[in-house]
Amino acid sequence: MPIVAQSSTETDWVSRFADDVIAESERRAPGKPVVVASGLSPSGPIHLGNLREVMTPHLVADEVRRRGYEVRHLISWDDYDRYRKVPAGVEGVDDSWAEHIGKPLTSVPAPAGSPHPNWAEHFKAAMVESLAALGVEYDPISQTRQYTTGAYREQILHAMRRRAQIDGILAQYRTKKAPAKKSQKPADEAELEAAEGSGAAGEDDGSGGSAGYFPYKPYCGQCEKDLTTVSSYNDDTTELTYVCTACGFGETVRLSEFNRGKLVWKVDWPMRWAYEGVIFEPSGVDHSSPGSSFVVGGQIVREVFDGVQPIGPMYAFVGISGMAKMSSSRGGVPTPADALKIMEAPLLRWLYARRKPNQSFKIAFDQEIQRLYDEWDKLEAKVAGGASQAGGSVLPADAAAHSRAVRTAAGELPKTPRPLPYRTLASVVDITAGHDEQTLRILSDLDPANPLTSLDEARPRLDCAENWITTQVSAEARTIVRTEPDAELLASLDDEARESLRLLLDGLDTHWSLDGLTTLVYGVPKVMAGLDPDAKPTPELKVAQRSFFALLYRLLVSRDTGPRLPTLLLAVGADRVRKLLAV
Repeated sequence: MPIVAQSSTETDWVSRFADDVIAESERRAPGKPVVVASGLSPSGPIHLGNLREVMTPHLVADEVRRRGYEVRHLISWDDYDRYRKVPAGVEGVDDSWAEHIGKPLTSVPAPAGSPHPNWAEHFKAAMVESLAALGVEYDPISQTRQYTTGAYREQILHAMRRRAQIDGILAQYRTKKAPAKKSQKPADEAELEAAEGSGAAGEDDGSGGSAGYFPYKPYCGQCEKDLTTVSSYNDDTTELTYVCTACGFGETVRLSEFNRGKLVWKVDWPMRWAYEGVIFEPSGVDHSSPGSSFVVGGQIVREVFDGVQPIGPMYAFVGISGMAKMSSSRGGVPTPADALKIMEAPLLRWLYARRKPNQSFKIAFDQEIQRLYDEWDKLEAKVAGGASQAGGSVLPADAAAHSRAVRTAAGELPKTPRPLPYRTLASVVDITAGHDEQTLRILSDLDPANPLTSLDEARPRLDCAENWITTQVSAEARTIVRTEPDAELLASLDDEARESLRLLLDGLDTHWSLDGLTTLVYGVPKVMAGLDPDAKPTPELKVAQRSFFALLYRLLVSRDTGPRLPTLLLAVGADRVRKLLAV
């Protein structure tokens, strides 16, 4: 029995869309499953920008499921799209793949060494695995299968009968241009986003042929490419004649029996809305400008296919710290699989859940990931502690985003049993180079009253931190602890500096924990200034502390900065610290 939809006045964007979707579904198709949809083209690596196409409807679908409704989240794999260009930076691919441009993605060979049968399956595989890790429940639909089995035959014949009407609708938009984009982002970044739409958004709409307009594009029977021109079509017999401009092959086929071609994108998309009864499907900004596929599709689905356009929020682009708008035709764009190597699934879900679809955001692969994890841990503590937690109660929208990050209607996502601070884990694995025994020793010393007994307690967060250190941090930025004391620097120290080092070494045994060492390293400059170790810092004291910290870094790692000193001292170990700092 469906649960009554909750009021959206004090909830998040997901709940508000869920309210609308439930109301629209009950108006259109009462008693039937609620249908939401996503579309992904496996034309190359499916990146973190594409993931928003899935996460937006997933979060809404999951909220609808939580309320007791049956939901179908369709993910349409656009694997029957044409192969447009050879993406840069893909291992096992060279310029010879250009000979396949124009073929369906499922007819293009997979990159060399791939275990998958074709290009589309190769790039789908990583995304399928990532969606499972993220807890995304969906019904996959292969467009290759749909078209080549004749599932859309009646819709194709209908579109061909109504081609003049479709041409008239498209003609209303062909000369319209999108208005200039308003953006608060730096101009260069905004221009990059505006200049490059997704592949489907820029596809041919079927116009331009001397024999008239045809919304259907055959793939050539000889070279398999879609570089074909329809020269005639008979509505009564469904005979279609085409010629291939790539190889010169031509033939006449019966469209009532022919399954080797597809509707052009601006007709294909609205046809699917009507065919599947889609209630909710978002689209990127490149699909939403005047004349683009979502806008034109609304008129085509209504006037040609007697359907209804889905509720379709526009979603903004997703960026990476220091990287312009992502495109799967460029090399080196991070994918969900890349993100899941350095961050836990709930954190990645949270990034998509906490921002409205029309708000752009960035995913951190640089040092910012440490601050992001600090923010996440603070939210987790607030949610766990409720109103009594230091920092106040959690705002309803923040609590909702957290709930959507850590669980779905099917249950909780896997989590780290002992979620130690990410920056601490990163510092430790940086210093130990991932040596398990050393890592366990250090992590156990963080809280001697409740020591870690196994590294499994800190996983998968520990593995994520290690992957981040080894794949995202440059060799120059890695921490290398000295093996021998810096005799020259030690000999040059004045009496005050020597005394500060002696105070530190004398306090190691009684302060050997993360909290204890924090107190110690901040306290030494206070004692040197004649203050109590618990004294509040003054501007002068802060200068003295920074000077002391810089000295410790130079003596331990030959740099002026490094990991947090308490963590660094724990990682180096008391005996080695004494060896390197002895005066």
